[in-house]
Parts: sequence; C-alpha cells; structure tokens
Amino acid sequence: MNCPLLAKCTKSKAITRHVWEGAKEQVRLNRLSNEGKWIYRMRKEKIERSFADSKELHGLRYCRLRGLQNVSEQALLTAACQNMKKIALHLSRGS
Repeated sequence: MNCPLLAKCTKSKAITRHVWEGAKEQVRLNRLSNEGKWIYRMRKEKIERSFADSKELHGLRYCRLRGLQNVSEQALLTAACQNMKKIALHLSRGS
C-alpha cells in the first residue's frame, strides 16, 4: 500500500492491517447503511423482547439450580417454552 502521507503519519516504512480488517470495514458499512439501521431497530424489537420475556415471564432472571449443566437445561427449557408459545400463537392466527 503506497500512501503519499505515510511519512507524516508514522516513521514506519510500511503499514500493516489485521487480516480481518477488510471484513470489519464491510460489517461497519453494512451496519451504517439504511438497511442495517432498519435491521438493528428490528433486533431491538424482536430479539431483546424475547430475552425480556425470558426474564420476566419464564423465570430466567435467576437460575433455580447451580452448575453449568443445570443452568443450560433451564435456559433450553425456557427457549423451548417460548418456541411452543410462538407456534401456538401462529397456529391460532392461521385458523
């Protein structure tokens, strides 16, 4: 990469970039686009609401048991419960 302002920025002979820097720039541009902003707004309404429901309606604010296995089981059962509720709601709207 040849930059005419390299001498003003650094004393180094070359500038190196991290191997993922190009991908990170693309993600940043996607996030700042109109579609990216819309997707982020939807995330707040859809995903964050799901976590809030898990905490408020399904007891996931506090784990009832201790240990990674038990906590994982509680989280999975909570997610399964939420999915069953979504399926039931979807089926009730369809008929």
